[in-house]
Amino acid sequence: MYNKEIEKLIGPNKLTVVEAMRSIDKNACGILFIVDENEKLIGCVTDGDIRRYLLAGGKLEDSIEKAVNKKIKKAKTLDSARRLFDQRNYIAIPIVDSKGVIIDVYLGEDTYVKPKAPLNIPVVINAGGRGTRLDPFTRVLPKPLIPVGELPIIEHIMKQFQGYACEDFHVIVNYKRELIKAYFHENENRYQIKWYDEEQPLGTGGGLSLLKGKMNETFFFTNCDNLLTANYNSMLKFHRENHNVITMICAYRNLSIPYGVVDMGVNGTIEGMREKPMLSFLTNTGIYIVEPEVLDDIEDGVAIGFPDILEGQRKKGKNVAVFPVSENDWMDMGQFSELEKMRKKLYGD
Repeated sequence: MYNKEIEKLIGPNKLTVVEAMRSIDKNACGILFIVDENEKLIGCVTDGDIRRYLLAGGKLEDSIEKAVNKKIKKAKTLDSARRLFDQRNYIAIPIVDSKGVIIDVYLGEDTYVKPKAPLNIPVVINAGGRGTRLDPFTRVLPKPLIPVGELPIIEHIMKQFQGYACEDFHVIVNYKRELIKAYFHENENRYQIKWYDEEQPLGTGGGLSLLKGKMNETFFFTNCDNLLTANYNSMLKFHRENHNVITMICAYRNLSIPYGVVDMGVNGTIEGMREKPMLSFLTNTGIYIVEPEVLDDIEDGVAIGFPDILEGQRKKGKNVAVFPVSENDWMDMGQFSELEKMRKKLYGD
């Protein structure tokens, strides 16, 4: 019998892919060890393993065994687990007995922090919207300055990118823009910001026309109400390896239907019934990786949503793709119900 902490890191091979994803989200360690009916270790799955499986055409309802990495490092003692862990940036090392059953898991020292790879690419933030989902707060403050804990939304976003050595910020502003500029003018943290003033609302994508001729490298583009804690390096690597002009970062959302669901056929026949099913789908986080050539196709002064810009590139035959992340890696700060969740995630209770 496992203790509660180890139990969170272990899942049976009868799990589906989506069930394994939920288990990884709950344990917050980024890994799940899969065992057979005799509790013998089969292998492990991480967010990256599941992402690769899904990108290769796998389905959420498939058995997790299809996505398992069986080439797993394991140890027989705590000392050997420590030595293995220190050799590379492993997430965790399982400790097994003579039968291959997990008896402990080594997660590293509490003070150990894996360094983030420096990316050094520009970040464009669309901060021009009115933030209607946060009304009436946004009647007083623009959405980017709505505080979440000790910092406003926009500064949380910028600090997340700074963690990857992305220091070159380009901020598109419109609604209450002088307040936003004044905040950063007085800010003790000196950010490297270039401002772009929308004279009229241009949607979630039209403001990028203001950057034509001023951007000559791959850049991140984000709305000002999303925070992503996934691995930005993996996203950029995926974008470049697939020669995409746009990569849309999407998060899996799991929605539990609190009713029995009936599938109806011709003449009211019942074709199937599902009790309180879990629906899983990909949703756009509003965060993208973009090539500068995309800017040339955006019409000046015309309001357009960025998903429409992406669709235009797709119709031209350009490479556009989705990079999926866990729902636990995405926080939407654009609605009241999420602000408190985000504060707790960032600062604790």
